[in-house]
This record gives sequence, C-alpha cells and structure tokens, in this order.
Amino acid sequence: MKEIKTQNSTGIRPQNMTELFKLAEMVSSSSMAPKSYIGRPQDTAVAMMMGMELGLNPMQSIQNIAIINGKPSIWGDAMLALVQNHPAFLSIDESFDEPTMTATCTVCRKGGKPHTQKFSQADAEAAGLWGRNTWKQYPKRMLAMRARGFALRNQFADALLGLISAEEAQDMPVEKDITPVKKESIEYYNKIDFDNNFEKWRGFIEAGKITAQNLISKIETKAPLTDEQKTKINELAEVSQ
Repeated sequence: MKEIKTQNSTGIRPQNMTELFKLAEMVSSSSMAPKSYIGRPQDTAVAMMMGMELGLNPMQSIQNIAIINGKPSIWGDAMLALVQNHPAFLSIDESFDEPTMTATCTVCRKGGKPHTQKFSQADAEAAGLWGRNTWKQYPKRMLAMRARGFALRNQFADALLGLISAEEAQDMPVEKDITPVKKESIEYYNKIDFDNNFEKWRGFIEAGKITAQNLISKIETKAPLTDEQKTKINELAEVSQ
C-alpha cells in the first residue's frame, strides 16, 4: 500500500469555502475523479473537508474517503495509514485463522494495553452479511477489514474523528424517510422528457462518466422518478457491465 502522508504533504489546499467549492466543482466534473464523485460537487466538497480535518490534502481525501448513504467513511487501508501516523500509535498485528475463518486484529497505543478484535464467518452470518455482494467475492478481505475497523475505532477515535470504514458503511441499510407522503401530491419526472433524455443518459453510463445511482440522484434534484423509471436506468448499468 502506498504510504499516505498526513504531515507536510504537498498539493492545493483551499483557504476558504469559495475556493473549496470551486475546487470541488472542477474535480467532480473531471474524469480523474472516482465514479462516486463525478457530477456530485457537494459530496466532493464534504469529502475534502472531512479529509482536511484528518490531515489529508483534497486529492488524497477524494481517493480515500467515501460518501455512503450520505455519510463520510474511510477505506480500510487509509484508516490504518492514519492510525500509523498518529503519535500515540505503537503497534498492530493482524492474522487470519483458516479453519474457523476468523480475522484477528490487535492494536496498541503507547502506554496502553493491547486491544484485540475478532470477526469470523459466524459473526458475518449472524449479521446477515455472508454471501452478499463483496463478501461473496472477497470473504477473507471483508472479515479482515471488519476486525481492523473495530480495533482501530476503539483505540484511535481521536485519529479517525468518528469515521467508520467504508467497507462497513457499505453493509449498512439505507436510512429511509418514514414521513407519510400523499401519493397524489407527488409530481414525477415528466415521461416525455424522460424518453427524450434516455439515450443521452445511456451514453453517459456506458462511457463510465456517471453511475446509475448518481444519475438517478442528479435527475431527482429536478423531480422524483417513478419506480419504473429508476428500474430502466439501473438496467442500463447492468447492460454496460
């Protein structure tokens, strides 16, 4: 893993909110931005602000901080790098037991006692995670990231400012607004406009310029989409894969 430097790092650093949003708009419109930030300057700005609080420069921030379900989180490798750069960091030991499919992470602060966290296949099954999405593709990696995330958060909350790992955030259910809404009061996205724009949106998704979810979020800043319209857009992403 490439070292993440949090002190004396070079790079552009906005001096005020105006500069921050200008930079966020430029980055989010660039093909160099991670897909989750393309066309989303607000999320980009939030990631940059969160990263700067952690000691990362803006470009490091968007590469290592993920906005998932509207909340910032940090990828497991970057989480470890931040902790290792903390002045109180002493040691970390990570291991994996194949027979029980159990990941173990032991971390220690200077002057403190070793703190150990484990996460096993049995834990993942109990949480309803085993066999889902990335867990099916990379089970050992996901177990290791969960054990690491718990251990680092418990011992270095001051270094992480309450951030959880992006790997953990991806598994959390999406928060839903339970406020009753009268269906007849909703004015959905115009069907004619939807049909006229559909081929253009197809091109954006197939070219990798925007994800289906980000496109839906962007469209719904104008008007909510029907379930049928959302399904059609999500199907474009499945075809392009």
